[in-house]
Amino acid sequence: MEVTFLGTGTSQGIPVIGSKHPVCLSEDERDKRLRTSVLIEWNDCSYVIDCGPDFRQQMLRCGCEKIDGILFTHEHSDHVLGLDDIRPFFFKQGNISIYAHKRVLKALKKRFDYIFTTENRYPGAPSVNIHKLKNKPFKLGDVKVLPVKGLHFKLKVFGFRFNDFCYTTDIKSMKQKEKDKLKGVKILVVNALRIEPHYSHFNLEEALRFIEEIQPERAYLTHISHLLGFHAEVEAQLPENVFLAYDNLKITI
Repeated sequence: MEVTFLGTGTSQGIPVIGSKHPVCLSEDERDKRLRTSVLIEWNDCSYVIDCGPDFRQQMLRCGCEKIDGILFTHEHSDHVLGLDDIRPFFFKQGNISIYAHKRVLKALKKRFDYIFTTENRYPGAPSVNIHKLKNKPFKLGDVKVLPVKGLHFKLKVFGFRFNDFCYTTDIKSMKQKEKDKLKGVKILVVNALRIEPHYSHFNLEEALRFIEEIQPERAYLTHISHLLGFHAEVEAQLPENVFLAYDNLKITI
């Protein structure tokens, strides 16, 4: 299984429009972050978790020519606004499968009504196959996927465990029974927004505490804002098994 970090930035991305913050002005490519998403590939399977407003650019950059589906963590704009850009995949493949909680599907149907309507469809609109997720395991190809529920302030969000790999983002808290689903995971991805506390995201201290509790072999931090600091400086201070993810990083599980 190979995971490509398509984007590792927070909702505004880095650089932030109009910002003169030193991180936004950094020439280190690792400090330039599109909105958070990953591509997960194994055998003949290719799935994306979240498709934000940078989805088209991310697909072009990684050279992706086929996706079997998109899993949604939640319905915030930085995680869903790229849905219209599934059109090239739809034109080649037919309906694209999407996997989401019923609340997220309701939000998508409101925002992208032309994709979901069954009457008087616009000829160029893509179509989707809807898979309504509950907090129960489901299969993608030959892999069992385990949803892991957390809270993004008061909003329920899903992380997803694929065998020894688990991807979570936009987490602020998680109940113990959900943490128990992460036992034995080898690679864990978790959000770390900034140094200062935030009402709906882990800050760096909270993310490291969460990683210490779960005890993966390796952990990668994502959903990073410019307020976390320069990539090189922050990573130099992390525990030896914890890394800052960066755009286009590829890891093999």
